[in-house]
Amino acid sequence: MNLNNTIEVLDLSIRILRLGRKLRDVMGEERLDLLKAAQICSEMMGRGRGEGGVEGVEVMEEEMRWAREAAERVREEGMKVLERGVLGLNQAEVGSGLQVFYNLGELKETVEGLVKKYRDLGVKSIESVFDMKMIGAGGGGSGYGPGGVQRSGMPQIGSGAKAKEALWQRMGACMDQLHLLVVAVWHLQRVLSKKRDPLTHVLLLDEVIQDGDPMLTDRIWYSFVEAFSSQMKSAFTVSSFVKEILTTGYPKLYSMVDNLLERISRDTENVKGVLPAVSSDKKAQMLAAIDIFQTSFLALCLGRLSDLVNSVFPMSSRGSVPSKDHVSKIVLRIQEEIEAVQFDSQLTLLVLREIGKVLQLLAERAEYQISTGPEARQITGPATAAQLKNFALCQHLQEIHARVSSLISGASDMLFTPLDALYGVAYVSVQSLFEAMLERLKSCILQIHDQNFGTIGIDSAMENNASPYMDELQKHILHFRSEFLSRLLPSSSSTSAGTETICTKLTRNMASMVLMFFMRHASLVRPLSESGKLRMARDMAELELAVGQNLFPVEQLGAHYRALRAFRPVIFLETSQLESSPLLQDLPPSVILHHLYSRGPDELLSPIQRNNLTPLRYSMWLDSQREDQIWKGIKATLDDYAALVRARGDKEFSPVYPIMLRIGSAISENLAYSRNS
Repeated sequence: MNLNNTIEVLDLSIRILRLGRKLRDVMGEERLDLLKAAQICSEMMGRGRGEGGVEGVEVMEEEMRWAREAAERVREEGMKVLERGVLGLNQAEVGSGLQVFYNLGELKETVEGLVKKYRDLGVKSIESVFDMKMIGAGGGGSGYGPGGVQRSGMPQIGSGAKAKEALWQRMGACMDQLHLLVVAVWHLQRVLSKKRDPLTHVLLLDEVIQDGDPMLTDRIWYSFVEAFSSQMKSAFTVSSFVKEILTTGYPKLYSMVDNLLERISRDTENVKGVLPAVSSDKKAQMLAAIDIFQTSFLALCLGRLSDLVNSVFPMSSRGSVPSKDHVSKIVLRIQEEIEAVQFDSQLTLLVLREIGKVLQLLAERAEYQISTGPEARQITGPATAAQLKNFALCQHLQEIHARVSSLISGASDMLFTPLDALYGVAYVSVQSLFEAMLERLKSCILQIHDQNFGTIGIDSAMENNASPYMDELQKHILHFRSEFLSRLLPSSSSTSAGTETICTKLTRNMASMVLMFFMRHASLVRPLSESGKLRMARDMAELELAVGQNLFPVEQLGAHYRALRAFRPVIFLETSQLESSPLLQDLPPSVILHHLYSRGPDELLSPIQRNNLTPLRYSMWLDSQREDQIWKGIKATLDDYAALVRARGDKEFSPVYPIMLRIGSAISENLAYSRNS
């Protein structure tokens, strides 16, 4: 047995010595072949260990000691190659380094050790960001850290700006470090997932990660997120100084984190056969770590804007009107809040939501300032203090509405409701004034029914003058222009193309309604003699001039102006010419039908006469009816007239009768067609 053992030890020693000579040759080469050296070292170590080894043989123990030293050198050189390749993203070097440790039989522990090293570096980098004693540089006295920061987490008086700058610098350096480490580990994982041992064809990744084990990138990412979340919570609750910096500077913090995630994605996505380093849910984990500062930032944003609105529109002072400077401050503050986050669409939407709350508050406060009652509606005297206040409110709110709308042209839906509320308050602030004026002008026009348009011959006193009611209407329009519109309507130089202010819109609507109201009641005038037609035409010309010069350019009133222009020659047409005239296309059918009563016999009663109504009551009824419903009322009078003619035994009807029937029938046919289509 001793002889056999001796022979086996001798045989093993010879093999080890031969391997040792090979290893010496490899190690002595000018360019060290690490793969071959690692293979030989591994074989020598394997043969020299265990039962039946060469322990106790002095010569062999010396050889094995030298082999271990050689193996250590191979490890050192192999680690240099591996780390250089990992950090430099060189697949060839990473593959060579991994193969060295695979050949040494130490692949799994080496990779795990390297990943742990990078994980610890990242965690340390995160923790150092909020180490107040490491922020900044400079002196401090008793009770202060190296950066002029108190042990309580507050900077020394006068060193806050330097400490703040140092904090952001360290945060930026931390993001760079995390990016470097994550991409490095991903690159290591990428090579492991592709490289196989050339002899055994074993996939190196299977040697490192078993079924159910987390991937390498997941291991360090979870550690980084955990450390980052912990530090964020600590910074928020422990240090008021850091909390204030990260709250006010949340857009910068968010940008840094988002940029980190974007850089990692850019560098690790779209690689065929390899998963990205960070999936969308893992990105969300990192962003969730700063949610606590996002909430605080949005509250701060809302508070800043609300305080500004409260100072401009204090609840304690209802009569105050903000100045243009106050309005500009509100808009500029909103602009600053938007610009601070405009680099990210999601963050912008969150800030816009807070701005929407402020605009709603602004609308409520402004509405509280609006003056109501007789002073706000009067139109006969000079503009009152209450009206001037309402005018200023309207203009200020419109300016805010226009300027904020221009800031958010790409996200207007988010602020649609609050901006609409703001516009609504501006509208209401002057609406009652325009309503009062329109009612006054309507009352003037209603006086047309007190005039005598049925006289034969021209009254010399009226030959070159407008009717009294038209004189009164012109005076009211001129007064409204000089006292109110001059203050409300913008100058041509202050309005941009395509924009229409509230007061411009109200004035345009009022001008259109005045024209249509006049035509309605002019068509109801009965009887209407030839001299009466001349007088009415003169009134129309005076109306067109008064409206065009003092309210709104009549040529811009579209269908309403075309109707007025058409009605003037229509009243001079012979009855037989009416139906074929192209002028009728510009007139509402009800206006034509009502005018035809003035050409018919006395026994053809108008709806006003048949129903014993005043012109005002009938006009109010017309306001709520469609053309087909108005025709039904007119048709009833025609039926009564036809029955009366037949009862007398007459066989002929007035020429207007068949014309009115045909016009009315066309209304019914058009209605039926529109319903079917």
